[in-house]
Amino acid sequence: MAGFNEAWAAVDKQWNGETVSLKLRPLLQSVYAQCLAQPHNLVELKRGLEDLLTYLVGEGRTNANCWAVDLFFCTDTGWERGWPEQKLPEEFHDVLATMGGSLHDTIHAPAIAENFDSLPEQLLERVKGIVVAP
Repeated sequence: MAGFNEAWAAVDKQWNGETVSLKLRPLLQSVYAQCLAQPHNLVELKRGLEDLLTYLVGEGRTNANCWAVDLFFCTDTGWERGWPEQKLPEEFHDVLATMGGSLHDTIHAPAIAENFDSLPEQLLERVKGIVVAP
């Protein structure tokens, strides 16, 4: 998956001296693959987003990880095809767009992230609320 490798390379850097966790890579890769899959497997996309956000709520809640995820969905740099063009259902599109908005504020400006419903726990609750048919 050459596109993913490029997308990962665009966000796998230091953020204020902190490195992005390697545990983040397979979580982002799962969501990336499901965003580009044709046809979409919305059950798997939902599961991938839940796994990613659960990680950011807990062990992976670092400034570097939040910045990396934000940038990954904000710019879609290196993606084979950008996620916004994939005609995902509105609920998924909105969550991904929010992740690429103010998620980076989670650590240093949590009130801003909270105001824009961009804290990992807020996003996780939104994803859990999405109903998909198996």
